[in-house]
Amino acid sequence: MAVDILHTRNFFLRCMCGIYMFAFGSLYLQVPGLYGEKGVLPAHTQLPNLKDPRQCFQDKVTVLCYASYVGLNVSYMMELVALLGTILSFIGMVWKSWCTATLFVLLWGGYLSLYQVGQTFLWFQWDILLLEIGFLTILVAPVSRRAWSEYRPRNLVTMWLIRWALFRLMFASGVVKLQSNCPTWWGLTALPIHYESQCIPTPLAQLMYFLPQWWHQLCVVATFVIEIAIPFLFFSPVRSHRLFSCYSQLLLQVMIILTGNYNFFNLLTMTMCLSLMDDVHLGYQHVKDLSFGFISYVKSMCCWLVKWVVYAALTYYTIIYFSLRLTPHGTIDSKLAVSRPEFNIWMSRAVPLSIAIGAFSLIITVAEALTSALFEVRGCLNKFGVFTTTLIYSVAAIAMFGISLVPYTSIDPPTNQRVWAGFRNLHDHTSFLHLTSAYGLFRRMTGVDGRLEVVIKGANSLNGPWLEYEFPYKPGDVDRAPPFVAPHQPRLDWQMWFAALGTYHHNPWLISLAYRLLTGQPEVLALLDPSSPWRDSPPKYIQATSYTYRYADGIAREGSETGIWWQRTQERDYHPIYSADHAPLLDYLRKLGIIGTMDIPATNQPFQQALTALRSYVNVLDPAVFLWCLLMTGFVIMWTKRSTKSTVSYPPSRHRGRRS
Repeated sequence: MAVDILHTRNFFLRCMCGIYMFAFGSLYLQVPGLYGEKGVLPAHTQLPNLKDPRQCFQDKVTVLCYASYVGLNVSYMMELVALLGTILSFIGMVWKSWCTATLFVLLWGGYLSLYQVGQTFLWFQWDILLLEIGFLTILVAPVSRRAWSEYRPRNLVTMWLIRWALFRLMFASGVVKLQSNCPTWWGLTALPIHYESQCIPTPLAQLMYFLPQWWHQLCVVATFVIEIAIPFLFFSPVRSHRLFSCYSQLLLQVMIILTGNYNFFNLLTMTMCLSLMDDVHLGYQHVKDLSFGFISYVKSMCCWLVKWVVYAALTYYTIIYFSLRLTPHGTIDSKLAVSRPEFNIWMSRAVPLSIAIGAFSLIITVAEALTSALFEVRGCLNKFGVFTTTLIYSVAAIAMFGISLVPYTSIDPPTNQRVWAGFRNLHDHTSFLHLTSAYGLFRRMTGVDGRLEVVIKGANSLNGPWLEYEFPYKPGDVDRAPPFVAPHQPRLDWQMWFAALGTYHHNPWLISLAYRLLTGQPEVLALLDPSSPWRDSPPKYIQATSYTYRYADGIAREGSETGIWWQRTQERDYHPIYSADHAPLLDYLRKLGIIGTMDIPATNQPFQQALTALRSYVNVLDPAVFLWCLLMTGFVIMWTKRSTKSTVSYPPSRHRGRRS
């Protein structure tokens, strides 16, 4: 095998540990307020059969069913699982030898357990993406430290699954923008709306918002090319195509990180891009060309010719389909030159073609891996072990590829109907494990007329004054700059953004939040900004109002004339005024099970008190700072280990001529 991916795989595994650390750590800090017995959505309401753990586990596959065995209630068991997940993923990130399949089974099982009771606060595409990639990582990771677990052939097959998942994610995210018939995507005008209306923008989002319109349209063109056309190069036999497609995806993700706070999602996507790299590109191996003379020359010329033909075709069709034209003013004019019927016809061909390309690529990869196991492994016993292992993983890869076709082809119903019934049955029987899912980010652009925000207010009198609750990250106070908060995801802030897009009838959790604020629950108040009023004593009344927010003209700077980042206009009352003894409110919450139900009692009081004490120490730090401190601590430990190894001196060997 000329080019290996062993070190690339190891780097991928350590990056996945870092992603898990961010996911578990961020959720750990929010469990009491979101899922505690007096939280916004108590977790124990999702497990009605807690008194019978076996039946509970059959209903929902989660280790939380066995909370009573540890002597904890459900919310504290959630804290324990999230804490252990953070610790284990930190260890795997720092010490490579821990990155085995066993570790990733624990991490995947832990996150699945939390997802099962997470309700609306965990129903995001990046959560299900982490579950899918987390399961595939179990296949990528070595089973143990035994000799043949580190042999290379099966790495080709398992890392290919990550590449296929990356293709499905990016391609589906691109085509759904056009399938939704959203006028802003078809008109190439979506980006300035996105910068203003996304959930938690960064300060750079406002800077991007005020760039010229022609630049925004050109960026939308680049987005479509990167998400729809370039992913087909993931499976190109030309190595430079794969690297080009890799860095195109990385560029897109970096731009999203700079302008929006999307927690660990962009980092996870960038980690998936490692499946397009190899050890040569990362500097771990030199290229070994086994051909000689004329054959080598012909091979190089063919690769060079194919490479530039593809680049030329990509450039040509981009210019044609987006009507790119250089204007006399030095700008680039663009317009989508494809009609909706033409796009639908293209989709009916592109989806089956992508499946055919993926299947052919998988067959070639499996053949290459099995051939390598047969001819590059020395020793009959090792050869048998490596070949058998590679064959088993190849069968698993084919099964995972088949299962993924069911959700993937949802973007083209006629193709979906032609998926083999065996793959469909396998998908149906494993769907509860979330091994694979359908994706499609930013399907429709919201906020065309400005971003909607729900502002919660409290008062001790119906006549006011009404004081606003401030959330730590989402837009509220017009004088406050948008923050950088990734890789932390403030899930309550995120859900407030979704709530603004609908009514309180579609967001029952918001009614629960209002009740918890009326009763002054400290764990819920901890999810809000410390500057919010009513922290010492709750208000008697609460109401919510909908506002439209727009970026203020110019960029807010210290000492500027305006000094504001947002301008807002009041729209309507979002939900009526409530009080803590409001009978319809209490009846509604009882029907939902949010109040009137009890969690299982905690019998292990010392353990519970220890978890409470630990959380009180951690909560001193801002969540984003806490996560970055974990990452920097890991880097320091890894740097210290490397420095220690490089300074260790060994005594001269007596057998200098012998191989060790």
